[in-house]
Amino acid sequence: MERDVSVASGGQVVAALRSRGHEIVAVDAEHGPLSEVAETAMFARGIDRRPPPATTGSGLPRVVADLADSDYDLVFLAVHGGSGENGALQSLLDIHGLCYTGSGRLGSSLAWDKSVSKQLFLQARIPTPAWHMAPVAIATIERELGFPVIVKPSGQGSTVGLSLVEGPAGMDEAIENAAHFDSGVLIERYIAGRELTVGVLGNEPLAVGEIIPAQGDIFDYEAKYQSDAAEEIFPADVPVEVAQQAQTLALAAHEVLSLSHYSRADFRMDENGDLWCLEVNTLPGLSSGSLLPQSAQAVGVEFDELCERICLAALT
Repeated sequence: MERDVSVASGGQVVAALRSRGHEIVAVDAEHGPLSEVAETAMFARGIDRRPPPATTGSGLPRVVADLADSDYDLVFLAVHGGSGENGALQSLLDIHGLCYTGSGRLGSSLAWDKSVSKQLFLQARIPTPAWHMAPVAIATIERELGFPVIVKPSGQGSTVGLSLVEGPAGMDEAIENAAHFDSGVLIERYIAGRELTVGVLGNEPLAVGEIIPAQGDIFDYEAKYQSDAAEEIFPADVPVEVAQQAQTLALAAHEVLSLSHYSRADFRMDENGDLWCLEVNTLPGLSSGSLLPQSAQAVGVEFDELCERICLAALT
């Protein structure tokens, strides 16, 4: 799990819902409900520039079982990465009959596996960059994808384990790096152009945003979570027809993956103005600098209202 990002999201959500008058208990996914002192200490942490070591999620079965024995109306999920997003946590919550925010186990697992989700995109006529799963011959990559390529884990979030590879010489190292995070390694055609993102809330697309990294062409882990590492523009300065198409595609991706309540779709726009869907995040970050809250705010939905609307969607 992406613990630093999860803690940052959790702290923001707890504060927002309390400001709306809701009674909230903060729960550590590894250890259970937090005391007031422990909660304050945890939420005071920031997000490091480098991804932290992955946690195993071994405490989740016990924590979820304990939640089932308590009188909670709703579990607000802010557990990013790994077992928090791949359907494992959702399956546990379903087994215990607990109501929770975000997509269910099926949608979560479909979106988490990038190769599977890309196949579904193609079936729904959502453009996505061509790809192969490793191992694949260099000659095939050169012929069908062309360099440069993106190498990344098929099951991972926050661009963890992602590399931009300029030529054959860098492939082995990039594949080895990605394989540290998932057994499946995806090799994808690199789309040069602008990075766009679109949030979905309920059945409505939110504002289109553009991300401009301060260095390089990739919106990597550091650029996502450090305030000085990227410029994030909401709404994006793109033609109206491009924004409308991005919103249409984001909603289509949300639906074809069987997602619920909210999501965020990421795109590349090439030099011809064509859009390419890279992936969909089923539990997008909800920290102060996260993209989904900015996408919502640009259409007049402030952060505390966003969190409350996610809760109401889950409860209904």
